[in-house]
Amino acid sequence: MSQQTTIRKLAELVNTPVEKLLEQLATAGMKFSGPDQVVTSTEKMKLLGFLRRTHGKSEASAESVGEAPKKITLNRRKVEEVTVSAGRSKTTVNVEVRQKRTYVKAAEAEAPEAPRAAPAAPAAPVAEAPVAPAAPVAPVAAPPRNPAPAAPIDPERAEILRKLEASRARNLAEQQALAEVDRKRAEENERKRQEAQAERDRVEAERKAAEAAARSGGATADAGSAAPARPARPAPAAPRAPVAARPAAPRADDRNNNAARHKTRGSHAMVAGVEDDDATKRFAGQLHLSAADRARRSNVRGKPKPTGGRRGFEQQRGGGGGGSGPHGFERPTAPVVREIAIGETITVADLAQKLALKGGDVVKALFKMGVMATITQSIDHDTAVLITEELGHKAVRADSNDFEDALLAHSEEVQGEARPRPPVVTIMGHVDHGKTSLLDYIRRTKIASGEAGGITQHIGAYHVETPKGVISFLDTPGHAAFTSMRARGAKLTDIVVLVVAADDGVMPQTKEAVQHAKAAGVPLIVAVNKMDKSDADPLRVKNELLSQDVVAEEFGGDTQFVEVSAKTGLGIDTLLDAISLQAEVLELKAVPDGRASGTVIESSLDKGRGPVATVLVQQGQLKKGDYLVCGIQYGRVRALFDETGKQPDFAGPSIPVQVLGLSGVPDAGDDFVVVEDERLAKDVAQQREAKRRETRLVSSAGNRMEDILAQMGKGEGQQVLNLVIKADVQGSVQALSQALVALSNDDIRINVIHAGVGGITESDANSAVASKATVIGFNVRADASARKIIEANGVDLRYFSIIYDVIDQVKQVASGLLGVEIREEIIGIAEVRDVFRSSKFGAVAGCMIVEGVVKRSKPIRVLRDSVVVFEGELESLRRFKENVEEVRNGTECGIGVKAYNDVKVGDQIECFERIEVPRTL
Repeated sequence: MSQQTTIRKLAELVNTPVEKLLEQLATAGMKFSGPDQVVTSTEKMKLLGFLRRTHGKSEASAESVGEAPKKITLNRRKVEEVTVSAGRSKTTVNVEVRQKRTYVKAAEAEAPEAPRAAPAAPAAPVAEAPVAPAAPVAPVAAPPRNPAPAAPIDPERAEILRKLEASRARNLAEQQALAEVDRKRAEENERKRQEAQAERDRVEAERKAAEAAARSGGATADAGSAAPARPARPAPAAPRAPVAARPAAPRADDRNNNAARHKTRGSHAMVAGVEDDDATKRFAGQLHLSAADRARRSNVRGKPKPTGGRRGFEQQRGGGGGGSGPHGFERPTAPVVREIAIGETITVADLAQKLALKGGDVVKALFKMGVMATITQSIDHDTAVLITEELGHKAVRADSNDFEDALLAHSEEVQGEARPRPPVVTIMGHVDHGKTSLLDYIRRTKIASGEAGGITQHIGAYHVETPKGVISFLDTPGHAAFTSMRARGAKLTDIVVLVVAADDGVMPQTKEAVQHAKAAGVPLIVAVNKMDKSDADPLRVKNELLSQDVVAEEFGGDTQFVEVSAKTGLGIDTLLDAISLQAEVLELKAVPDGRASGTVIESSLDKGRGPVATVLVQQGQLKKGDYLVCGIQYGRVRALFDETGKQPDFAGPSIPVQVLGLSGVPDAGDDFVVVEDERLAKDVAQQREAKRRETRLVSSAGNRMEDILAQMGKGEGQQVLNLVIKADVQGSVQALSQALVALSNDDIRINVIHAGVGGITESDANSAVASKATVIGFNVRADASARKIIEANGVDLRYFSIIYDVIDQVKQVASGLLGVEIREEIIGIAEVRDVFRSSKFGAVAGCMIVEGVVKRSKPIRVLRDSVVVFEGELESLRRFKENVEEVRNGTECGIGVKAYNDVKVGDQIECFERIEVPRTL
């Protein structure tokens, strides 16, 4: 620091405000008028002494001015970033490393200190020599040009130095103890090794002596008298010079060897992992072996080397060539016959693995049996049994219904007292006969007005509280395409109400509803609707139903007929009385407590709520939070909704509700069962899905060659119309798919490549583009991404809300693919009465038109005895001497046939024309 240092510069150097420094100088007894005055070295030292006294430092312990520091402490801090991989994600972690090193002058480090008590010997010495402390570094520092007065060493630093020396002495004592332990262990290992070597030498000497005696012929039958004397045990080899004891202080090379096995931090040594003994060293890198394998390898290494060629090798293996060792191998003497467990279906690859054969061998055997299947395809149980027996193995049936059995046992646990339950009534009948309107009047709502075209497109489920009690109603569609829905409704119901219009009579869907009710064994009540019309004739309805074996009570039968009007409410109370009476006769009961079970009536995919299933509870009580398995879907009930949108706490028997929380959209008609936990539900659903997938693969794989050739011959010239069907509910999807596929014939095949519930998505549009399919949206629309793909690729997209229109439009599209058909239509026939010869035209036939009209511009055929002998065209057509264009029935004319002169009396000339007729389904 310069002698011309001002107070301002000094404040900047010591990083102190000028005002505070002036205040400290004034307190120390030095008056300064301003910050620009010069501060001398004496004044600086005076200020330093004052500050040290103020902070409790002793002036006597301070170092003399100009003396260099005895010890320097360096602190180092380094921050690094380390990337840690956790699965697929990566995390960046900041790692901070701090190091502290203290350098002491050599003269100070070597100075003797006050003696301290020797440290106690360690109770359990560590089995490794620690690293000796490194020699202290004496940094060479050039004296500063203007050395500042150094502070004297304080008692705290002296205490630290004393502790460091004590730690160094303690580490030295530990190193000496460890060196002694290592020396003793090395001597013990050397002794054991020499004893083992002596024992091996003794055994080898005895073996050689026995072989020599056997070769010399001195052996006799009397083992006791002729046995050679046991040779004297050879003296053990001179032991190696024992390892010299290491000196008390570790040498430099010892420190270098041990440094790699230690980690140092400051002046303390941390001992790393050590090897306990020679066995541990021998098995280094073989820690994956078990204890038995280690013992076996240790024994093999301890055995003497085999001698005598083949004999010695057999001795080492433990005998002859029988392979009695742990890795022995015996050649099989007979074919291995395996028991192959086969389920309902199995893939060719899995069957080959169970047979211990290559997949190609199994495929070859299948081809020899006439079954064409690849290695990834599935075959049914019978085919797998045949191929297994053909290859010489035994097939047994595998029981793959473990989870189904567990589910059955789980559901059978629910027992309780059966109590009366509300009846489930299904409204059936022909389209537009007033089913939904009749239900409307009972519910006092306007459901029919909200249906597209006034036609019910799916099953509607309601429960109504009437004066006669609670009744659950199922409203089924009446169109011909919804046959499966009506069948499903008849299976779920207790009573069928057949609605027949009094002015229309019995129609096709009316007869079909009667058949469904009889097939399900459900009692029937006939509601003769539209009695308010002037042309209503209920007697006609009763007479027409007699042909379907539906006999009214007044005719001596057992079927109740009720005349009603959904418009005026006529006979509604009578109909409810009839339903209640029939329910009392049936004595309907169910267990209202315990786990619920039932059937899916309808299902859909809601954009905001996800998969929604309308279920009918048949047993037990369905509550929020229950785990249930529903077909190939499973889940937990998140919410329950009734037909009015309210959320009931639970649903009992015969009550239809909407369920949210399933993993997917179940199929309509699937059964559902509530289980105890989600695991069982998931296992059952996955097993069912696997079975369904295998069954689907089997139906399209493993065909016989004859079937494939027949399909190839049948497919020539057959057009294919691909369709992608998306609808609002599952029942409509099923009905549309069945109705449209049924339109196929020999000329065109309608193929539904994908059918599902919900809006038209980007995936559906891509499927349509790839297969050149027509997209049909039934009460659903395409989203923005799907519309872009459809517009860009020109996909045919059609929206519908009534099933009539869907069938008509598909018929038109299919007819367009079929094109037109060329047909020949006979328009006239002329009979040859005489033949004239002409030099210009050759043979000219004098004819009488016996049928239709003969035109000059149309082609003709000449028939002789009803056999075509010539086909061509007319050269001339004359009426008397005039050329005419046509001659009609009952008129004589002259006909000249072009390029044909062999016309005879009695022939017929047939005039026809070719027309194009559009081909339709």
